[in-house]
This record gives sequence, C-alpha cells and structure tokens, in this order.
Amino acid sequence: MSWRASRSRPLNAPAAFIHPCQPIAANHAPSGPDWAHELKHDGYRLQIHVYEGRVSLYTINGANSSKSYPLIVRDAARMEGSAIIDAEVVWFDSEGTPDFDVLYSGVSDGEVSACAFDLLMLNGEDFRCKPYVDRKAALRKLVRHGRGIQYVEHAEGHGDRLFEAVCRLGLEGIVSKKLDAPYSGPSKTWIKIKNRRLPLRRVQRTAFSNSGSMKLCAGG
Repeated sequence: MSWRASRSRPLNAPAAFIHPCQPIAANHAPSGPDWAHELKHDGYRLQIHVYEGRVSLYTINGANSSKSYPLIVRDAARMEGSAIIDAEVVWFDSEGTPDFDVLYSGVSDGEVSACAFDLLMLNGEDFRCKPYVDRKAALRKLVRHGRGIQYVEHAEGHGDRLFEAVCRLGLEGIVSKKLDAPYSGPSKTWIKIKNRRLPLRRVQRTAFSNSGSMKLCAGG
C-alpha cells in the first residue's frame, strides 16, 4: 500500500480523511484507575464523516463505502452539525453476538451496524488533541440510540477482569486506552489484547473497494 509521506494518508483518499490510529498488540490487559477498556469488535474499521446531513463512509484505506451500509448512513444523517467518527463495522446476530463471516460475505450489508468508539472532529473543532475521556463524553452526546450507529461503552480499571470475562464469553478481546491520552499512535496509550483461545482464521480474506483492493484483518 502506498502512502503520502506528508500526511500519512493513503493515495486517492479524500482530503478530509484522517489516517486512523492503530493500537499496538499486547499479551496482558493493563489495570489501574487511569485506564479505560472497550470490547474489541470483530469487524472492519470505518470512518464516518457527517456534514449538515450529508454522510460519507470511508474504509481504513480511505475508499468510499457510503453506498454499502444504509443503516449507518441513515443514523449518521440524523446527527446535528458536522463530525468525524472512528468506528467498527459489525454484523450482529439475533443475540447481539458479532459474526465476521456474515459481515465478510456481504449478503447482509443492509443490516450491519457501526460501533462508534472515538470522536476526531466536531463542528470544525479538532478533538484529536483532547483526552480520550473528553472525546468519549462528547461522542456519547452525539450518538443517539439507534441500530445503525451504536455508542461503545467502556469500563475503567480492572482490565484483567474484563479480559477474562470476554474470553469466557468467546469474544474477540478488548482494547485498552489511557484516559488522558490524545488520539495518536501507535503508542503504549492504546493497546489491543486478543482472545488467544479463539481458533485462528484459516484463510486471509481480501475485500475490494471502489479504489482497488485492500487486505482486512478481522478486529484490527
């Protein structure tokens, strides 16, 4: 994949696209009052751009996927003002469990949701320099309850306990973030811990976007 050195943006990505922060992998979850922990969803990374009711969706490579996910576009269009949101595209079954195989097949694109976990811009203001806890508070107010876009809750402290519970439930893992950290990376303030009890995927999946091909790893 080719990158513009000046802005760390994929070639052919729109000017407004922000290169997503990527967590670093770790074997153990951190604990302590200065850490927050979120569920690691099994899906595709998505950047949601909203401007006065107009919505654009971009993949991790900056390809436009606005026509692929109508429920996400519908909920995003209901937001007031402008915003850029970091999220994960996920398909949930009737019990609320993510299923990457259904998501990957594309047969249910009209039913997928976006799990919104970070806020990068709001009404023209750059939120990336603000602490994680402030960005999440603003995101909670912005995201209304809906099927298309869902706010990702987080728990503070005791990451080891949450990770153990996630593993018992057979989920993907967790992502841990420092409460006072800005949106930047990769760094030790944003780490992912995968559930190693899950079976390894046997094939590497390749999805095709409007601007070409890209390799996608489930869950980041």
